[in-house]
Amino acid sequence: MTTPATVDTGTAEHRGTSPAPSSMIERMTVILDAFDPHTPSLSLLDLADRTGLPRSTLHRILDQMIRLRWLTHSTGGYRLGMRPLELGGRAAGHNEVRDIVTPLLHEMCRRTGLAGHLAVLDGREVVFLDKAGGRPAARLPTRLGARLPAHTTAVGKAILATLEPGLVDSAYRGALPLSTARSLRTAADLRQELARIRGREGLAVDNEETLSGIRCIAAPLRGCGPATAALSLCGDQQAVDFKELAPLVHDLAGEARRALFPRLGGHRTG
Repeated sequence: MTTPATVDTGTAEHRGTSPAPSSMIERMTVILDAFDPHTPSLSLLDLADRTGLPRSTLHRILDQMIRLRWLTHSTGGYRLGMRPLELGGRAAGHNEVRDIVTPLLHEMCRRTGLAGHLAVLDGREVVFLDKAGGRPAARLPTRLGARLPAHTTAVGKAILATLEPGLVDSAYRGALPLSTARSLRTAADLRQELARIRGREGLAVDNEETLSGIRCIAAPLRGCGPATAALSLCGDQQAVDFKELAPLVHDLAGEARRALFPRLGGHRTG
């Protein structure tokens, strides 16, 4: 009598229980991979279950990752820190963003007579990828590659408003450095301002918070996750009417977003 053939259901590796990672790079990778959009915050026990690492080993690695800004920790658990976000922004392709958005920004500046900026977030600062507007832009002290505090600029606040609030809270605590007398002064002020920005479809304003006499309005450029970049229109206080410019900046960001993320369709700035 012959024994019926059986179907091998797979080894332990096929069932997903691969050997525990041994190198530090492998361990950091499985820890970062443990986070997903549905569970942005995980406890030590959650991470031990998801990574298969011993809790004592895991705790030691987590402490190092917090110091290096890969992770943050609060009463809600562990979250991804600023460093993965910064690296993700760089990997998004700044040249591609600039090539696609710059013609649209220059055309809007020509129509409005205002200066325009395209910027990305790098830690607690924004870095300017482009500047448009001819003579109006020449009066502003910004330049390509320049950095400014994100919390004082319209482009910076537009991007920060797309991040997980817990991520922003971990990066901004207590008093904030002031650029002008109108700059946001505390982390609580910033938290309230970002909530207002989310309530108006992502539009952010700089009301003489970076430079006295200069006002800006900005919108984020985002796909499914945090914003890749933000664009803004800026000018002298008398020349910038926030209510008048809001629909123009909203539509400009929508057009830029459709060009950057054609598969998503729709019209989303906030």
